[in-house]
Amino acid sequence: MTATTDFITELFRAANEIDKLGTLEKGRLLQRSIVTIRHMRDVVGIPTRGTEADVLIEIGTVAAFIDRRPNEDARMALLNAAGIIRDLRIVMDSKIEVIVKAARET
Repeated sequence: MTATTDFITELFRAANEIDKLGTLEKGRLLQRSIVTIRHMRDVVGIPTRGTEADVLIEIGTVAAFIDRRPNEDARMALLNAAGIIRDLRIVMDSKIEVIVKAARET
């Protein structure tokens, strides 16, 4: 297994055992997933500048207020992060080139 695969597994396991995790552990996993996703997006060629619709904003909000958020929010954020990392790993492994173009103004 690769480090990425191990991390995906760790995120899924944490989501499934959310009630057993402390606040610091949940926040640490979410912050680590944000850093990982940003790095992988950069490697693939996806712009790192987020928009309001960027799921990283939601994951970051859950991480920032983890002590005030219900476990279900943390569970969903962990699952979202694991899914994004899995998808990015597939793109990286397939060697697909991602070309992002600006939208044309009409």
